[in-house]
Amino acid sequence: MSDFYALGLAPYASSPLHSRGRRMAEMPAPTRNDFQRDRDRIVHSSAFRRLVYKTQVFLNHEGDLFRTRLTHSLEVAQLARSMARSLALHEDLVEAIALAHDLGHTPFGHAGQDALNHCMLEFGGFEHNLQSLRVVDFLEERYALFDGLNLTFETREGILKHCGLAQARELQAREPSGVGARFIERTQPSLEAQLCNLADEIAYNAHDIDDGVRSGLLSVEQLRGSVPWFDHYCSKTLTLYPKIEGRRWLFETIRLMLSEQVYDVIETTRAALMPLELQSADQVRAYPEALVVFSEPMQEASLALKQFLSTNLYRHPRVLQTTEQAKEIIKDLFLAYLHTPTEMPESFHARHDRERAVADYIAGMTDRFAAKEHQRLSGVSVLSSIQDRAVLPEPPSGRASSAGDGP
Repeated sequence: MSDFYALGLAPYASSPLHSRGRRMAEMPAPTRNDFQRDRDRIVHSSAFRRLVYKTQVFLNHEGDLFRTRLTHSLEVAQLARSMARSLALHEDLVEAIALAHDLGHTPFGHAGQDALNHCMLEFGGFEHNLQSLRVVDFLEERYALFDGLNLTFETREGILKHCGLAQARELQAREPSGVGARFIERTQPSLEAQLCNLADEIAYNAHDIDDGVRSGLLSVEQLRGSVPWFDHYCSKTLTLYPKIEGRRWLFETIRLMLSEQVYDVIETTRAALMPLELQSADQVRAYPEALVVFSEPMQEASLALKQFLSTNLYRHPRVLQTTEQAKEIIKDLFLAYLHTPTEMPESFHARHDRERAVADYIAGMTDRFAAKEHQRLSGVSVLSSIQDRAVLPEPPSGRASSAGDGP
C-alpha cells in the first residue's frame, strides 16, 4: 500500500500502515485504508442503526429533538475529528471509535445498563463498553467468513474504554496481547482512543445542558447560579451580542463552551507531547499517563458541571420516575426470557450460555422494541404509562430559556 495514507500524521499517531491488524486476516481494500474500512463497517451495522431509538437521557418518545445514542455518537465523532486534525492524529480512526463507542448500550440509557447489570451479577455482570466490543467481535452477523465486524486492533482498543481486571484476564486468555492486555499491564491506549474519551465527555456535557433546558427540568438561571463556568460564558455571550435572548443565547453559550474545551485539549496535549519526542503509537501506549488531557482548570470546571448535571438533571424526580419504570421493563424481560428462552429468536435461545444470550438480546433492543416486547409478554403497557406521567413542560419564553421543540 502507498505511503499516501500516512501523509500529514504525527509520528506518534496511529497509522493503518502499522496496524496490529484484524483478528482474521483480510486482503486490503483497493481504495480505503483499514481505519476507513472499520468506520464504514460500523456505519452499515445493525447495531449502529438501532442507536437512533436508544435513550441518551430522555426516553425516545419524550421529544423529537432530544439526543439519542445515535446523535450523541455523531457529535462525538465531529468533535474528535476536529481535534484529531489539529493534533495530526488519524481522523478515520477517531471517527470509527467515536461512532462505535456506544454500540453496546442497552435500551433506556444508564437505567437499562444498571438493571441488566443487576440481573447479571451472578453471571459475570454487564458493562456497556465490554458489550460494545462483543457487538463488533461476535454479535453482528453480516459476513460469510467471520462473526462480528472483524475490526482492526486499534479501533477495538478505542472502543474498550473501561474494563475490570477479571474481564481483562478473560479477554487476555482468548486473545493474548490483545485489547485486554493494557488493563492488566496498566498501559495506555493510542492517542486517538484517548481523544475519543475526552470528546465523549465534552459532547455529553454540552448537549445535556441543551436537552435539560429544552425539557424544562433545568433553567438558565439555575445553571448560572450554580455553575460559575457556565455563568462566565453566558456573560461573555451577552457582551458579544447584547440583544441576544431565548434559545440563541443558550446555543451561543454552549458553542463558546465547546470551543474553549476543544482548544484547551489541543493546547494542553501539544504541550504534553512536545518534550517527549515520541516516535510511534507504541511509545504512546508505554507512557505511564494519558497524554490527551484537559488543563487542570478546565478539568475542574468540567467536573463541577458534571456534578451539577448529576444532581439536578440525571437525578431529577421526573427523570428518576421514568428510569425506575424502565428498569422494571429490563428486569421483567430478563426473567421472562430466562424462564422461556424460546421467546427469543433461535440464534439466541439455542445458545448454551443462556444468561449471557438473554443479556445480549436485551442489550441489542431499542427503547420501543423493549417496551413492545414487555407488553407482549406481560400484557402491561409500561411505556405508555411513563409517557402519560412524563409530559415535559414547555420552558418559559424570554431571554433565559430555550423555547420549545419546534424548528
